[in-house]
Amino acid sequence: MTDQAEDRRPLSRRIADQLRKEIESGQHAPGAKLPSQRKLAERFGAVRNTVDEALKILAQEGLVVAEHGRGVFVRVKQPLIRLGSDRYSPKYRESGLSPFLVECAKQGKVGRFEVLGIERIKPDNALADQLKVSDKTKSVVRRENVFYADTDPVYRVTTWIPWRIAQGTGLLQAEVPHQYGIHGVFEDKGHAMARISDEITARMPTPDEVGYLNLSPGVPVIEVMHTSIDQDGEPYEVTRFVMRADMNGLSYNVPVE
Repeated sequence: MTDQAEDRRPLSRRIADQLRKEIESGQHAPGAKLPSQRKLAERFGAVRNTVDEALKILAQEGLVVAEHGRGVFVRVKQPLIRLGSDRYSPKYRESGLSPFLVECAKQGKVGRFEVLGIERIKPDNALADQLKVSDKTKSVVRRENVFYADTDPVYRVTTWIPWRIAQGTGLLQAEVPHQYGIHGVFEDKGHAMARISDEITARMPTPDEVGYLNLSPGVPVIEVMHTSIDQDGEPYEVTRFVMRADMNGLSYNVPVE
């Protein structure tokens, strides 16, 4: 009965299932080129449109990548850049590297960022409540960046900072002129990081994120909504990380309260 039920599935789905098994077993290694559509059509007794649909299924699952004029290749898994719970630790201060650059260095990659914009804005109600600022005035500065590891865009980052903290500081400049970056400015303004709150979700990317992060079909994103909380229990920064899931991971090692 099970075999008969499977036989009634679309042929494209059955071809995709077989090729997936072969990829997972190592028969088609990471980076290997799959047989041509013509050869796959002959093997499975199918027309090329059906094979094309099967390959699209695998691409949507993130297992293969189609390269125009070259063929379809098994996706190579990238070394993960792990966003760690210790990324803001003072032990990295003497390195002179930001948390992101520290993570890149661990993977032997060179990190950099591109500033998309810095703007004073009026926050929505949720953000105003989170930062304990007014939603009636332009009470927040928004910084938007794309972060790169070597030549690969890996994060789309948006940071919101209360205007009362950012006003008159290097937080309004693309290159923050402080030895310890934006967190050094926060400390100079009397906000030492005592606790962080991270909310983590996974989803498919928006069209803009596909463009900014150069995402292939089938690659989801990890969204981390991070809040920095100071020694007085006050939030002073909210940052949203939109991370391509094929190059990023999360690593948390925290005490249980």
